[in-house]
Amino acid sequence: MNNNLLIKVEHLSRHYGPIQAVSAVDFELKRGEVLGFLGPNGAGKSTTMQMITGNLAPSTGKVTICGVDLLDDPKTAKAEIGYLPEQPPVYRDFTVDEYLNFCARINRISKDKISRAVDQAKQRCGLTEVSKRLIANLSKGFQQRVGIAQAIIHSPAIVVLDEPTVGLDPIQIREIRSLIRELSSEHGVILSTHILPEVQMTCDRVQIINKGKLVYSDDIANLDQRMRATTLLLELRKPPSEDVLQNLSGINRCEALGNNHFRLHHTHEQNPAEQIAEQAVKQGWGLLTLSPERKSLEQVFVEITSSEQSSSEEGQAA
Repeated sequence: MNNNLLIKVEHLSRHYGPIQAVSAVDFELKRGEVLGFLGPNGAGKSTTMQMITGNLAPSTGKVTICGVDLLDDPKTAKAEIGYLPEQPPVYRDFTVDEYLNFCARINRISKDKISRAVDQAKQRCGLTEVSKRLIANLSKGFQQRVGIAQAIIHSPAIVVLDEPTVGLDPIQIREIRSLIRELSSEHGVILSTHILPEVQMTCDRVQIINKGKLVYSDDIANLDQRMRATTLLLELRKPPSEDVLQNLSGINRCEALGNNHFRLHHTHEQNPAEQIAEQAVKQGWGLLTLSPERKSLEQVFVEITSSEQSSSEEGQAA
């Protein structure tokens, strides 16, 4: 068993009668990784999170946690998982200290180690100064921190966070992102979210689920590469006709955007920016702007999910 492999999910599926919420999902999580589990609302993210944390039985498939089969030995497997569901499981009428002490006990931390475990969780999650306050009186951001603290109090190998920044303000989001990155130094982290920038800012690897199926899985660096569009944005002081730009070497299509701005489409294999700059200087077009265009993460997401949808519909038609 590879000590760095924390989770192995094989052909995981969940049916609700005729409805297939999750279909044949496979993935792995390694130590030190933050895995972004991305998808629109209703795509099957939370259902998958509940199955890999042992809170929902799969219809078919296998989940192995640190080499232990979750269904064969759930107690041992679950001891290696810390879970923050979408709704933090906090008791609002407890103080932070009372709640974390309770969480330490239900995670079977021995009495002589509870105080240290609580102090460490508070310190890591920035809760030391609010330890005596009622959870009900804390901001939503601090309540999320309490939720994360209960997930890590028993030092699990794996931390699963389901939509941890929903409803937070920008400052709180930044703080939670920083905390997630810090957690990855000692744990493997799965971050389930429908917020696209969350994945870019926080994760090492991304998986996209759509309608219960895993439609994309790759390193975040390769996703960034995919965001590089095969287009150049060009602005000229004295532009030639569109036909002249269209006929430049490497240009497939010229799109006039108005006010002497153009979008030049080229192939993946050839970026003609250098040749265009040379021609602009040589012909006296007055080059003002020449830059590669980037797709937004939203555009890439729509492309991936739309192409999967089209493939599915074609398969059904056949």
